Amino acid sequence: MAKKFEFLEHTGDVKFRAYGKNVGEVFQNCALAVSSVFSRNGEINETGKKEFVLSENNYESLLYQFIEELIYLFDVDAFVVSRAEVKLTEENGKITAYVLVYGDDASNYSDLDAIKAPTYAEMYIKRLNNKKWEAQVVVDV
Repeated sequence: MAKKFEFLEHTGDVKFRAYGKNVGEVFQNCALAVSSVFSRNGEINETGKKEFVLSENNYESLLYQFIEELIYLFDVDAFVVSRAEVKLTEENGKITAYVLVYGDDASNYSDLDAIKAPTYAEMYIKRLNNKKWEAQVVVDV
């Protein structure tokens, strides 16, 4: 099984790389990494789901907005994400993400960590030589 994401050394914040066979899968694996930060690598049950749609001009801005939305769900709705399904479309210079996230009520967990925000520092999404995709993200904790 291919590696979905990995954490990297970073002073003060959390940095990770996510991988996938396409950009949508990279976004899905970024959601797994964010879930892992919230839960300290613990298991999050899937008792509920939420949908949202995001649009941006480039992948990095869309990824930033995507992670921001996962944090918003946690902070405002007390919904901690376990995984996401992401479908991307491109039309007229706009990239749109149709997102379905699965997760649970944060009050069911006593030991969750918060994420303050994603950052653009060191963020990228690129296609690798082996035709796979990779994203790097730093989140402020």
